[in-house]
Amino acid sequence: MIKFKTLTLLIGFIALLSCKNETKSTSETSISDTLIEKNETNPENFGIVIHGGAGTILKENMSDSLEKAYKLKLEEAIRTGHEILKNGGTAMEAVTKTINIMEDSPLFNAGKGAVFTHEETNELDASVMDGATLNAGAVAGVTRIKNPIDLALSVMNDSPHVMLSGKGAETFAMEKGFELVDPSYFYTKNRFESLQRIKERESKNIAVNTFEDVYSKDSKFGTVGCAALDKNGNLAAGTSTGGMTNKRWNRIGDAPIIGAGTYANNATCAVSSTGWGEYFIRAMVAHDISAMMEYGGATLQDAASEVIQKKVPNLGGDGGVIAIDKDGNVSMEFNTAGMYRAHMNAKGELIVGIYKQNE
Repeated sequence: MIKFKTLTLLIGFIALLSCKNETKSTSETSISDTLIEKNETNPENFGIVIHGGAGTILKENMSDSLEKAYKLKLEEAIRTGHEILKNGGTAMEAVTKTINIMEDSPLFNAGKGAVFTHEETNELDASVMDGATLNAGAVAGVTRIKNPIDLALSVMNDSPHVMLSGKGAETFAMEKGFELVDPSYFYTKNRFESLQRIKERESKNIAVNTFEDVYSKDSKFGTVGCAALDKNGNLAAGTSTGGMTNKRWNRIGDAPIIGAGTYANNATCAVSSTGWGEYFIRAMVAHDISAMMEYGGATLQDAASEVIQKKVPNLGGDGGVIAIDKDGNVSMEFNTAGMYRAHMNAKGELIVGIYKQNE
């Protein structure tokens, strides 16, 4: 009798165990199916964000035709990069090709539209950074390079250095097959007249920032930049500028300085800065945003807001940043009246803005 009871209990235990295992297996299959379904319905994550400079950009100082021209060019630029990303291109390719569009436009203070120095020349700066490798390249004070962002990329890929400047950078460019343009290529009437007005007001000891003019109001501002996340999860950033109107002594701002004007790190974010370069260098703005995320656990938006709305103004500077993090979140943060900017996500949704207020 005892043996029969023992056998009955043993059979019951085996049956119960089998039932549990079947339930567990069914449950695991269900979870797996849900995950597969979720991955199939979610679009691949990528995104791109750009700026065309920040400063006292007020609607009352902007004609309707000029405003339209800026918005159309911003849209053209960002759609160029977005198409590259959508087709599986790299973040770095998207960044450089997007910036090329703005460098070739006289609307922006980079490439063709570069501002003039006190000596009535054009000195251009640019930088790029690869978030996957932390490799970077930059050029400063070049005067004959049509697209400085391309030369910065070549410095990164084709040299053992990070930054080249002036005639040395142009010698490197010739050795790498770049075609040098005549400095007259960079002449634009608006930028040249802006310099003359500023020099005239300087001679009369009149503060430059009292002159309400979209081209000369912000003699210290003006940059173009782009940050992108590609389908492989890699980040990249780039920045290109003509610097500060009326600058002297081969002044170099933040745009070619890795960590100040440009920074990218797959662990955190990609950033491009625009503003008063001297302060952005002191604050190491682009790297500081990344560091707050990496070491302090801040979100991209919180980090960008802290740096642009508190740290930079506390030093006495102003300007803005565009940034995208490793998850595709975007920040377009600025403490000036306006910033030329645009963003597109994986769904193809487009945002274009100029002024601080809602447009």
